[in-house]
Amino acid sequence: MAATPPDSFSDQLRERSEPDWTAVVRHPFTDALFDGSIPDERMRSYLVQDYQFVDDFLALLGAAVAGADRYASRLALAGSIAVVTSEENTYFQRSFDALGVAEADRVDPVLDPATVAFRDLMRETRDGGSYAEILTVLTVAEWTYLDWAKRAPSKPGSFVHAEWIELHANPDFEEWVGWLRAELDRVGADLDEQERARCLRLFQRATRCEVDFFDAHWG
Repeated sequence: MAATPPDSFSDQLRERSEPDWTAVVRHPFTDALFDGSIPDERMRSYLVQDYQFVDDFLALLGAAVAGADRYASRLALAGSIAVVTSEENTYFQRSFDALGVAEADRVDPVLDPATVAFRDLMRETRDGGSYAEILTVLTVAEWTYLDWAKRAPSKPGSFVHAEWIELHANPDFEEWVGWLRAELDRVGADLDEQERARCLRLFQRATRCEVDFFDAHWG
């Protein structure tokens, strides 16, 4: 995993996004996911809404590939696209089958306000953000999930729960998040104060979106 120095730029952004960051990684939804007690109806609605991010997330990754300042970075970002379109997409389809999700709800569900807000953020950043700003939103989306998934004390019985955790708590994903943080730290070192402030606002906004998304499916 790429190393991040103490008090790195990414650490500073995370620290200045409290208490929302802790609200994400220690959300009651994740605790119920860990012990398998989350009702199917809540897990179904959560996954249906989460799946609606996939297209926008891929587009954001594509914007990062286009905006990257070096070939090695493009390679790392392009590699992550393969994961989203293979392992993760397969998990969604298997889970939808197990939870009885109709085709219409897979491809064109009514969107929750929290889903709309996060998609709007991804699209705004994709269309008008700098490479550093795109990395900021990507880092929040991936790092928060690593942090909550690593808290899982054991594997729940249902594959719908267990595999969602495993997708976000494994050495490859941890390495990917480490790379994102190190890349954001590298690029952040050359930003002026105004640019760093924009990244902070995006980091905080994205973290708040994550809290709202969990809240929307916890009732």
